[in-house]
Amino acid sequence: MGATMTATSKFQELIDSIEELSLDEQELLLEIIHKRIIDQKRSKLEERIAEARESYRKGEVRRGTVADLMKVLDE
Repeated sequence: MGATMTATSKFQELIDSIEELSLDEQELLLEIIHKRIIDQKRSKLEERIAEARESYRKGEVRRGTVADLMKVLDE
């Protein structure tokens, strides 16, 4: 429970610090965070695409219909 309280306390401190910023600074911070989140999601997607391509290259990918997939899952 101590770690949760510490994380909560740090988060609250962060919120308090943000509230001390001007409205323009808060908007700029929000824009920066939004762009960073987009970049992180893009990077994660690029990793998943690379993994999928590698699986396809190795022949580890199957093609078929939903019915085919259900048959495999039932086996």
